[in-house]
Amino acid sequence: MLEFITHPADHVVAMKIGGVVSARELQQAIDAIEAAKRNHPRISLLAELDGLRWMTLTALLKDVGYGLTQLGDLERYHRVAVITDKEWIKHLAHLEDHLFKVLDIHTFPHREYAGALAWVGELPRGEHENPEEDGYHGA
Repeated sequence: MLEFITHPADHVVAMKIGGVVSARELQQAIDAIEAAKRNHPRISLLAELDGLRWMTLTALLKDVGYGLTQLGDLERYHRVAVITDKEWIKHLAHLEDHLFKVLDIHTFPHREYAGALAWVGELPRGEHENPEEDGYHGA
C-alpha cells in the first residue's frame, strides 16, 4: 500500500508506505517524483514507513531500476525525511545518508511528525521562488 500525503510545500513528494507495495503503486510514486522534478529545480521526499512488510518482485525491480537512473540526478534532491519507529529502517536511512552525501536524509520518530513535515519543506537559501524568503527585502 502506498498513499500520498498532502504537504503544504509543492516541491515535497510525501507518502505513507505500508503492507505490500505493488509495481503499480511504485510507478505512481515515480510519476509524482518526476512531475515534481519538472516543476521545481530541487525536490524533497517524505516517507512514513512503519507498516512496510515487503514489495512485490516487480516493484522491487522497478525500485532498484529507478534508483539507479537517479544516481546521476541526485543534485535535484534536497532533503529526505523518513518517519519511522522501526530501528532497521532508521539504520538503513543512516547508511543511505552516508552513501549519498549530496542528499540530506534524516529519520524522525512518529512523535516528531510535525517537525519532519516542517524540516522537509524547507528549501536551501537562494532557491525560494519569492526572494524575500531568502532574506532579500529590496534595495
